[in-house]
Amino acid sequence: MKIFAIADTHLSGLPPAKPMSIFGRHWEGHWDKIRASWQEQVAPEDVVLIAGDISWAMKLPEALTDLNAIAGLPGRKIVVRGNHDYWWQSVSKMTKAVEGKIEFLNNSFAGAGEWAICGSRGWTCPEDPLFKTADQPIFNRELLRVEASLAAARTAGFSRILLMLHFPPFYDHNTETGFAGLIAKYKAAICIYGHLHGESIKNAATGMINGAAHYLVSCDALNFKVRQLI
Repeated sequence: MKIFAIADTHLSGLPPAKPMSIFGRHWEGHWDKIRASWQEQVAPEDVVLIAGDISWAMKLPEALTDLNAIAGLPGRKIVVRGNHDYWWQSVSKMTKAVEGKIEFLNNSFAGAGEWAICGSRGWTCPEDPLFKTADQPIFNRELLRVEASLAAARTAGFSRILLMLHFPPFYDHNTETGFAGLIAKYKAAICIYGHLHGESIKNAATGMINGAAHYLVSCDALNFKVRQLI
């Protein structure tokens, strides 16, 4: 079993009703590139993590074209919500809609061999200059969700933890609070995240940080290919 990751697929139906090429020529045919990479690399026994911003759809029925396209690809799929996933509903509703072919993390974790896959959406961190007063309640709720996920994995006896967020876990990687604090507290070995695009990719914090390997997996940062983590 191998574990792969990608984020920010930003699908909008097939053919796309909202082509991502409006964000640059490098986005032209981006789903075809992702799908080709996925089919080439991923075997049925492998796991693919999708770290949010999956579909531009506003409602779950509208997202099913995109979710079913993902469900039809090889491997086991585990996902978290992104800030643009407005179609997101309860786990039970989403699981039923996709006939159990995709796993949705919400205050929970998924076991994958010796690894616990934990995660939630995350949010803009207080250290970010763009952080507003209205962000604080959302940030606090996401902290609780992430900790619930991590704590459940530890309670279940997992020692190897991979944390999947949509937002970066910190603005300043020297911080010891917030999501970075939870990564340290629960000794997560790997943290993946998306959300960042364009020029922001260049400044993303990746590599070994405070004992955990950090990966930016937004699809344009990966040249529209799934990345093997394990």
